[in-house]
Amino acid sequence: MSTHATATFELKSWEEKPYDEMEGGPKLTRASITKSFKGDIQGEGTLEYLMVYRDDGSASFVGLERIVGCVGDRSGSFVLQHSGSFEGGTAKATFFVVPGSGTGGLRGLRGEGRFAAGHSDNYPITFDYDFEG
Repeated sequence: MSTHATATFELKSWEEKPYDEMEGGPKLTRASITKSFKGDIQGEGTLEYLMVYRDDGSASFVGLERIVGCVGDRSGSFVLQHSGSFEGGTAKATFFVVPGSGTGGLRGLRGEGRFAAGHSDNYPITFDYDFEG
């Protein structure tokens, strides 16, 4: 049976640079991001996004994020794989725990979640998780 967690994250840094641009084609960028989490997930996240921007300003992105901290009453680290889109000022993403990425008390963690984020200071996420075994 899975546990439903809620938390918020705050962006601590966002560094984004194009890595491939061409006339008449979409722009490709890489963003390096650090985040802090509060709530049922507490800790720090380090995230890399690869993004493609279309002419209308919308974008699609994928990413990997390592979170070091606590989920519930267990501590350690784990990696999330993100997939999402940006349109109309809102980023929407789903993510899941990369199998085998948990360390310490978070070894065996599995789960998935989502967030929708506009421009604010704190962004709510939901995460449904359990542990193998």
